[in-house]
Amino acid sequence: MSVLCGLPPLLECVYGVACARWAWKRCLHSAGHDSENWSVATAEEFEPVPRLCRYILGVYEDDLRQPQWEPPEGYGINPDCLIVKKNYPDTGGRAPPYLLYLDHDHADIVLAIRGLNLAKESDYAVLLDNKLGKRKFDGGYVHNGLLKAAGLVLNAECEIMKQLLEKYPNYTLTITGHSLGSGVAALLTMVIAQNLDKLGNIDRKRIRCFAIAPARCMSLNLAVRYADVINSIVLQDDFLPRTATPLEDIFKSLFCLPCLLCLRCMRDTCISEEKLLKDPRRLYAPGRLYHIVERKPFRCGRFPPVVKTAVPVDGRFEHIVLSCNATSDHAIIWIEREARRALELMQERDHVTKIPAKQKMERQQTLTREHNEEHKAALQRAVTLAVPDAFSPSYYGTFDELDEEQSDTSVRDSSPGSSSRSKTKDNWDELIERLYEKDESGHKILKRSRSQ
Repeated sequence: MSVLCGLPPLLECVYGVACARWAWKRCLHSAGHDSENWSVATAEEFEPVPRLCRYILGVYEDDLRQPQWEPPEGYGINPDCLIVKKNYPDTGGRAPPYLLYLDHDHADIVLAIRGLNLAKESDYAVLLDNKLGKRKFDGGYVHNGLLKAAGLVLNAECEIMKQLLEKYPNYTLTITGHSLGSGVAALLTMVIAQNLDKLGNIDRKRIRCFAIAPARCMSLNLAVRYADVINSIVLQDDFLPRTATPLEDIFKSLFCLPCLLCLRCMRDTCISEEKLLKDPRRLYAPGRLYHIVERKPFRCGRFPPVVKTAVPVDGRFEHIVLSCNATSDHAIIWIEREARRALELMQERDHVTKIPAKQKMERQQTLTREHNEEHKAALQRAVTLAVPDAFSPSYYGTFDELDEEQSDTSVRDSSPGSSSRSKTKDNWDELIERLYEKDESGHKILKRSRSQ
């Protein structure tokens, strides 16, 4: 009897020790732990980030010829080279505002998409149009509302982008966005990468995406497979790339966001990472990750920012950082400022070493080769960890079956019977609906084949 009486206090002690251990681990976990084993980014690969942040800030202006909130260094946008600029009335609220800019100075065609507008109900409607497992895409899962917004942008600007790419064959196509816009940009890049023939059969290497403060918008196998064209930029403790909480739940808990993040943090800590990797519907930040680290644990103030980069599979920003900067680090203004500081430090370091032009070109080629090798290693790691729908890498990191299907599609489109159809404007919404998905037996089928 005495033993039974002493059991409840013992259980309470064990429970208290477990809670104390959890709290200790969570308090000691800092943003630097996420990328401590990553390699340091170079100035060449990180150079576009501050400039693209300023382009995104330019979307907020009503008139770029008479800017009202221009930063001291300016937006860097020549109004005469602005091709398209659309606001909420132009998109009907089904996609965030964006601009299409012809950047002659950097041989780039830039599509920049702004982030969430807290005063616009239409942006919340895009976030709410989703639930886990609602939309299958290319053998994985994506956010339904963001994919529909990407289709809307492509419907509107596909012909213009195709004409610009044909007119300037040496220019790249860069798609960028912040927060809500980053998810639209990432999914838009995925659709373009699967249908390069729709933009004049351009080389895949000519397209790239920079998702600033990215939303978790795609499953892990897609996030790793498209790391050759999609890059995500994260500032220190930013909560959005770390929380697997559905975006619609974040909206519902907007006025108690810290409470939601703490509860989610407790829940994720109690679930093993192996179990999280097995969930095919769990969404992740897309592509290659660039992590800007500027603060250290138990130290006050900001330090010179360091940029780390990798294509991680396990440990891919899985844990929320309990920090008072978790929401402020999400602001595009802070990201632009710290990214610019980090780039200046990289360039100063390169200037001190005085790298000759030939060696600098060789270093860029080496960097490209290292990125390709790292990408293939990440794909193989995903297969090793038994990530759902992960495949061994091909040349571009995409499914071999997809390449065959795209070649078959191009053959069908070049046949005489399809000539009249090719003259009409492609509807990207319908094209997205026709993409691959998997049936219950695990075989790839087209969605339209189910209805036949």
